[in-house]
Amino acid sequence: MGRRGQAGLPVDDGLARRRAQDARAGHRAALQRQPWRACPGVLHVDRRQDARFRRRLVPEGVPGLMSVSQVDTAVGPAAGERLPCSPFVLGEWVSPGTGASSFVVENPADGSPVASVAAAGQSDVERALCSADEAAAVWAGTGGWDRAQVLRAVAAVLRGWAIDAGRVLSREQGKPLAQAVWEIEASADQFDWYADEARRIYGRVVPAKDAGHRIQVVREPVGVVAAFSSWNFPALLAARKLAPALAAGCPVVICPPPEAPLSTMLLAEACRRAGLPAGVLAVLPGDPAELSEPVLRSPVVRKVTLTGSVPVGRILLGVAAAGIKSTSMELGGHAPVLVFDDVDVRAVAAMCVAGKFRNAGQVCASPSRFFVQRGALEEFTDEFVRQTERLRLGDGLDSASDVGPLINERRVAATEELIADAVGKGATVLTGGGIDPGLGRTFFKPTVLGAATSEMKVMTDEPFAPVAPIIPFDTVDDALREANAVPFGLASYVFTNRMDRATAAAEGLQAGMVGVNTLALATAEAPFGGVKESGFGREGGAEGIEDYLVSKYINTVPAL
Repeated sequence: MGRRGQAGLPVDDGLARRRAQDARAGHRAALQRQPWRACPGVLHVDRRQDARFRRRLVPEGVPGLMSVSQVDTAVGPAAGERLPCSPFVLGEWVSPGTGASSFVVENPADGSPVASVAAAGQSDVERALCSADEAAAVWAGTGGWDRAQVLRAVAAVLRGWAIDAGRVLSREQGKPLAQAVWEIEASADQFDWYADEARRIYGRVVPAKDAGHRIQVVREPVGVVAAFSSWNFPALLAARKLAPALAAGCPVVICPPPEAPLSTMLLAEACRRAGLPAGVLAVLPGDPAELSEPVLRSPVVRKVTLTGSVPVGRILLGVAAAGIKSTSMELGGHAPVLVFDDVDVRAVAAMCVAGKFRNAGQVCASPSRFFVQRGALEEFTDEFVRQTERLRLGDGLDSASDVGPLINERRVAATEELIADAVGKGATVLTGGGIDPGLGRTFFKPTVLGAATSEMKVMTDEPFAPVAPIIPFDTVDDALREANAVPFGLASYVFTNRMDRATAAAEGLQAGMVGVNTLALATAEAPFGGVKESGFGREGGAEGIEDYLVSKYINTVPAL
């Protein structure tokens, strides 16, 4: 048998050497060109090479920013060039070979095809890993200021594409367009934030006990990163991994969610246009169950990061443990909301409705268990139901829609099961409770449950659904006991006007994040992550880059 490559696949030695030589030459050439230097923070494109994309430039006066309408991924006539829906390896969109498999991305609203995507094959996986391995030393050796310029350029590209990219995101994932545009802009924020963090990777000098010794601690990139993200925020969740990893100096091989891979592809195209050297980023679309095995078992990969469910997290952790690989996991959540009787009940109820049914409840940090102090229970419930019934269910591209469809019929079935279990155990459906047959099989009416109890699945299992159970409580201790009774610990929320209650609740909640009188937790400048079965590691803030760095201790003494 011949030699086996980094991914455990047979390779030709001569071919491998030629690939390595080509990759090194490409990296050096890309770094020598450094197109981002021409205009810091603004994408600068060689128009001779990219003339086919110059039909529309946005915003005015910024050279080379391409409207996503020019790379429309929809099936049917396109306004211009189309974004290739295929693996992205060595800085190029790979043309699918003969017999290559593909899959269709469907619009959750009506099941219509959005795009046909070529799935990554074994050769794509091997090339992605080999090129990332080659790129690791080059990208790590690129100065933090230069990496920052690339990331800033990526942010500029994304902001220029925000509306059109939001349309692509809405079509593949289903969320209302306003929420999709916000997600693209929030993704740009991630690259903007980590552009600054790339320049602030500090080491330290430690005073030594022994005279003549000089102790240094330096921070270095962990190495090649394997990233897996989820479909509910297909752009933002990928950006939360790409931005800090690239800022730290790590190449990334990312497997996007097959339900909504196009947004990750748009991020890759933005990186390409920003001047990211070939090999530093690879996108491998396809079945994550098939792709994860060769990627995770490759000795090239030194870091694994996932946003996904707890069961998937357990599987990836097991594989990563076999290779002693660093991991960070952002897993499930079941966020409690503690509403005390001293608040403006109607205002809080309205805020909670907007937060709960955002993205049809398919949010890991979604407020999903509403504990209301008994004195405010009736008023809160009435207003919560009234505000819920005002929400308009509809296609994400309809500007009048407040709530879009669930991602697929599996989520519909899971939601129906939660409600049936709750009703069977004594809960009351106060509004909603099923699909809207006039809209389609994936449009589930926002649902409110009264008389919920802790024995119901909707109180113990992560719902990921437009279902809101309301439960009374009497004291802070009662609320904390119920809130902490689940294995999740991602987000929690407290509404009160009393500082003593706010402090007691915030300190007593077992969660990685607590919002006091707000549901706004996801922001680039703050660390996002959980405790218990919700995972470990942080994304965002100064903490987010730490998961992609390792500390090296150097003790130097004078020459003997």
